Amino acid sequence: MGPRSVPLLPLLLALLGRPDPARAEGCDLQPVTSERPITLSYATSTVPRGCVSNSSMDTGHEVHILSVKWSEVSPVPLMVTVTPRADACSRPAVLILLCTRCSATITSPCSNLIIRTDAHLSPETIRAPNPEPPMVSSEGQLLAWALDTYGGITSYSELQDPRRVQLHLGEDASSPPDCVPQEHFNAMLHLETEVFFHGVKGCSRSDAQSTGAAHIIHFQSEPSSSITEVNLSVSCPQNSAGNQILILQSKANFTWFLSSKCNIHLLVSGTYRMTLFPVVLPGMLLPDTEQDLIAKAFEKNYSVIASYSAIPASTHISLEIHEHEMVETPVTTTPIVITQPPDLPHQVLLTLKPWKCTDETMEIVIIRSYLEPIKDVVNITLRDISCQAEKNATHFMLKSPLSHCGTSLEGRGYANNEVAFKCEIPRELFLRLFPTAAFEAPQTELEINKEAFVQASMRWMDHPADLQLKECWLLAAGREPLLLLQGGEARGAGVAVLEGPPSSHGRKVWRFRFTYTVPEGRHIPFSAILKCKAGLQNDTIFEKVLELTVKDAWRPLNYRGLGLAAVLGITFGAFLIGALLTAVLWYIYSHTRPISKLQPVSSTAPASESSSTNHSIGSTQSTPCSTSSMA
Repeated sequence: MGPRSVPLLPLLLALLGRPDPARAEGCDLQPVTSERPITLSYATSTVPRGCVSNSSMDTGHEVHILSVKWSEVSPVPLMVTVTPRADACSRPAVLILLCTRCSATITSPCSNLIIRTDAHLSPETIRAPNPEPPMVSSEGQLLAWALDTYGGITSYSELQDPRRVQLHLGEDASSPPDCVPQEHFNAMLHLETEVFFHGVKGCSRSDAQSTGAAHIIHFQSEPSSSITEVNLSVSCPQNSAGNQILILQSKANFTWFLSSKCNIHLLVSGTYRMTLFPVVLPGMLLPDTEQDLIAKAFEKNYSVIASYSAIPASTHISLEIHEHEMVETPVTTTPIVITQPPDLPHQVLLTLKPWKCTDETMEIVIIRSYLEPIKDVVNITLRDISCQAEKNATHFMLKSPLSHCGTSLEGRGYANNEVAFKCEIPRELFLRLFPTAAFEAPQTELEINKEAFVQASMRWMDHPADLQLKECWLLAAGREPLLLLQGGEARGAGVAVLEGPPSSHGRKVWRFRFTYTVPEGRHIPFSAILKCKAGLQNDTIFEKVLELTVKDAWRPLNYRGLGLAAVLGITFGAFLIGALLTAVLWYIYSHTRPISKLQPVSSTAPASESSSTNHSIGSTQSTPCSTSSMA
């Protein structure tokens, strides 16, 4: 088995190149207003409105104003940290915080910081507030009051739903002389804030076939943005179920630094790293539109979009996933659930997800360099220690039938092997093409004018007897679609339904054979598609596509089209060539044979013999191979 023996993407994706947007139909994203499945916040230095000025340079204080507005009551107290630059603490500073009676904690190493706020301050705050803040009703009144009271304004920032604020003291002489608020102001030089994201949307597919939930973060990076990496902290309830996926979409040259101990699956664009696991892992190409990302989640069989968040460019994102209760519904394809083995760190498994179950095998492929932080890894085995992974310079590779190596098939389609992994057998249709009726060594090459053997199989633990192989087609560009099988019966010449093995553990197998012919003059090889559908009596349909390469097989010579004259000409030519070859060989022989030495013959003959007889016997007899004489 080679390093790429376990394909990561089905062949259908290679044909389509992207998820089908039609799969997102039936899921209309709507704002989530109550019982949010997540709490999401992100860091930014862009404020809805703000300004700076150098008007406080010649006054006794630098003055910073924070005007906080809330979409809803904050679930946690506002944290404000005021830090100096160089000797900024040597000069008194004023912090004016207006947040409409919010709860806040303000900390700073500067003991001469003057605080004016209407917030309820926690005991951890550095000191009790000084004077009360002004009673103003507008932004203009607030700035006019600060300018009149302190003679200047260093910075003004309007904040929307902040969670934390980092304020840097210090004045800039190059700032404008007046603080005139601007929309979407970049306050990077003096402020960074982490704000709650309340634009979470979600939906549930009306014809949901699974219990999986997806969380999607769509990173909205501006073309001019210099941000190329983000730290993402993910938390979730302890012992949360593993039927959730986190999809992270960004530019291809982006890097995610993930800090998480959650049992959650990942789909990441760009590259990413995990805490305590410094290896850079490659992501995958993800679509960049809302509908295509939803379709991608559905394609992976997560039918509930628990949260969809379009986040502005940021250097840090915090995601708290709350418990998501699922309604038990029929499942078509179930994601792999990873159980941590005792000898591999939890983060490695959650990052690599190297396990894969098909309807008949368990497989694992791990890049060895990913295990370098684990110094004691020598071998990887299943419960049966004789089933060891093969290893080369780059990979650990192991593949075992579900009936071997101590693997047990549990109820509801679980395959379990305690040392390595436990995964649910996917409820999907599998297609395999074989060259012989032994159904061994599957391949993707189809030879013309030669029998090919097809096996379709899937597991359905609920009612396997109700499963039917509804139809199979062979499709090739430039040719009419060829119907091979329909309603369990053969269609077309050269197709025969074969008896499959008996059902076991909910697995049903269908087999048939066919012979594929192509018109004379058709260019070979070319690509074709074997496409089959299976399902129940109702509308539940499972479709699978297998990409094939059609190759030429040996065929006897075809004499059709040769006339009588052509046949006689060929025959006469062959006769003439044979005659000429015989003459040449005789000529060569006659000029190269040895010359016989003749012996003397007696002139006296016995009287009792006739002259004719004497002449015959007394003659010298010679053959090409010998000489003889009579005396």
